[in-house]
Amino acid sequence: MTQAANNPFLGKYKTPFETPPFDKIKIEHYEPAFDEGIKQLEKEINTIANNPEAPTFENTIVAMERSGRLLDKVASVFFNVLSADANDEMMEISQRISPKLAESSNNIYLNDKLFARVKAIYDQKDRLNLSLEDSKLLENAYEAFKAQGATLDEKDKAKYRELSTELSTLTLQFDQNALKDKNRFELLITDEDELAGLPESAREAAATLAKSKGKSGWLFNLSAPSYVPFMRYADRRDLRERMYRAYMSIGDKGDEFDNKEIVRRIVNIRLEIARLMGFNNYAEYALKHTMAKKPENVYRLLNQLLEAYKPVAINEYNAVEGFALGTEKEDITVMPWDWNYYSEKLKNIRFKINDEMTRPYFELNNVRKGVFGLATQLYGITFKKNDKIPVYHPEVEAYEVYDAEGKFLAILYTDFFPRDGKQSGAWMNNLTSQYTDKDGKDHRPQIFIVMNFTRPTETKPSLLTFDEVETLLHEFGHSLHGMFAQGTYASLTGTNVYRDFVELPSQIMENWLTEKEFLDQIAIHYQTGEKIPQDMVRKLTDAANFNAGYLCCRQLSFGFLDMAWHTLEQPFGGDVNEFEKKAWSQTVTVPEVPEALMSTQFGHIFSGGYAAGYYGYKWAEVLDADAFSVFKAKGIFNQEVARSFHDNILTKGGTEDPDVLYKRFRGQEPTIDALLIRNGIKK
Repeated sequence: MTQAANNPFLGKYKTPFETPPFDKIKIEHYEPAFDEGIKQLEKEINTIANNPEAPTFENTIVAMERSGRLLDKVASVFFNVLSADANDEMMEISQRISPKLAESSNNIYLNDKLFARVKAIYDQKDRLNLSLEDSKLLENAYEAFKAQGATLDEKDKAKYRELSTELSTLTLQFDQNALKDKNRFELLITDEDELAGLPESAREAAATLAKSKGKSGWLFNLSAPSYVPFMRYADRRDLRERMYRAYMSIGDKGDEFDNKEIVRRIVNIRLEIARLMGFNNYAEYALKHTMAKKPENVYRLLNQLLEAYKPVAINEYNAVEGFALGTEKEDITVMPWDWNYYSEKLKNIRFKINDEMTRPYFELNNVRKGVFGLATQLYGITFKKNDKIPVYHPEVEAYEVYDAEGKFLAILYTDFFPRDGKQSGAWMNNLTSQYTDKDGKDHRPQIFIVMNFTRPTETKPSLLTFDEVETLLHEFGHSLHGMFAQGTYASLTGTNVYRDFVELPSQIMENWLTEKEFLDQIAIHYQTGEKIPQDMVRKLTDAANFNAGYLCCRQLSFGFLDMAWHTLEQPFGGDVNEFEKKAWSQTVTVPEVPEALMSTQFGHIFSGGYAAGYYGYKWAEVLDADAFSVFKAKGIFNQEVARSFHDNILTKGGTEDPDVLYKRFRGQEPTIDALLIRNGIKK
């Protein structure tokens, strides 16, 4: 039997739409396929670099773009599964393969012959009469070589190889330490009195979790569907504090899963790389190819928002603490483990609305249909579940997606529930990006959206909180960006855009959740089939800006922390906790806990690609509020506006500058006014 027959990666997939045959892929297939993919890529690159013909756009830039298909094929499957359904063996493989991948990348970008060809083409770009898309591909290729050391001398190239290889290993280790540390915490409750305040849904979910682990009682952990309701409803303040301290010490136990030294090493390596490239700090290096361009512009936005929202946040804290004092009839300082608890009670009194009232109307399958239906209303696309498409876990579902003309658009995988091998949070990712091959065939994308939602129990289906529905809309927005991709080159399509632009298509989708017309469609009681009552819709929309100041300051705190780590201009060897507290001190409204630490679990910036980029969520929030104001003015289901957003934003990927794309859609520069109005900060 041939090697290709033994290893699914090494042959053509014989599955619907050539989706990965997850049912046939075994752990032992990954490393040989990685090795073969790296070998093939190396051969392809050497052929391009040693081509005796004069360098041209086609024989160098396009040839590079189309190289490495096997490696991409293996890596996309492996790293998606590693994030969503990992085990110890896969984590060990990732540690072994990471240095090989870093070396492979360095062998491309530090190849003198290859860079000479790229530079020769770039130097004559103005005479080549390239299309806009081709020009962008050439520019990106040249800038990628510069950013990854091609212009360095031999000594510095060797140093860059060493640093980039170590960095790739450390970022993986950071993620895996955080996951393992998070997973080992459990709060098992056997006395029902200790569940006081928790709604039936949280109790039943905890009982189901305990049963799944072979335990009696009610089990809580640090996954969002368990942690969030506990912190919001549990009357036992000491247990809330215990949960909070466990959550805010992930990666900070001083043991084998401790991430503090990894944090220090990561920021120092990034600083050293930035200096090698001629920058003062990593943020300058990382922001060069973003909408923000430089750190000063990031800080300008963060400070502008802080000035607008901090006074509101302080008033919100005072209101919650005043409510707590009145409720408890004793002196109490509202601490972080109290904030959600008393905020929820105050919100319930003010607006007479809470998650337990709305949950029955947000049954997951119906919400999914409603979210899919929103895309149908706006863009005409339809979804067809296909049980014959293999999946990596029984809970994953696969859908065929078709455009308004009935033409195949994409494959969409959905993965909704937490498990021990899954990273926390929610994300969208590609298995394959859209591209057009040399024969003109349009290869459509295959996309994942992954969440950690409330699981079904023995008596109830999965009933979502309002925030979980918002998360689904957010990740689905990313998927639309990927599915609508139209272009020639995979590296320029879909979500391959500036990272402070990538959140616009996701965050704009969240706006529909506080619109009455959409809620009427999506919120249907799972038992009675009745639509959500109009007074409940009104309460939800009225409550949309509750604690908006606090929530903004919380996001700003992460942005300031990220920028502090990545604007360091001297190597860091100090106390991680002290640095963190100082970095975000101006954003703080709720009293801090000295021992609490975010950095050691802050995967976005230490392993997730958002280093010096977390501000992008707020940057894109300004854009999404400004963009949605056009829908608000003309109708939230307006086809003309949807078509413009589709044509100018969703289909274009990174083929043009996002400033140009946004202004083409909006007709003007964005301002923060729409965001301030939406949040009730400005009338």
